[in-house]
Amino acid sequence: MAKLKLDLHDIYNKGYLIDQALNDIIDEAVERKIKEVEIIPGKGSGQLKKKVIRFLQSPKIKSRYHRMVKDQKNFGRIFVYFKH
Repeated sequence: MAKLKLDLHDIYNKGYLIDQALNDIIDEAVERKIKEVEIIPGKGSGQLKKKVIRFLQSPKIKSRYHRMVKDQKNFGRIFVYFKH
């Protein structure tokens, strides 16, 4: 199964780059009909993870994917699943 991975460690403190990276990975997943995207905000204080979840729950983004799952074993990972 094809999947994409986005690691946000390098840009954790650059809000505009984070939004751009998230938009790009969602676009790519839709265009390439990828079923799963793994987003790694990392553990840290949890602020970046909250930002990613807020982004994913915005109406224009939420309509583009099927479901979002927070990894139970690894706090620093979020999975986004698509139905094409």
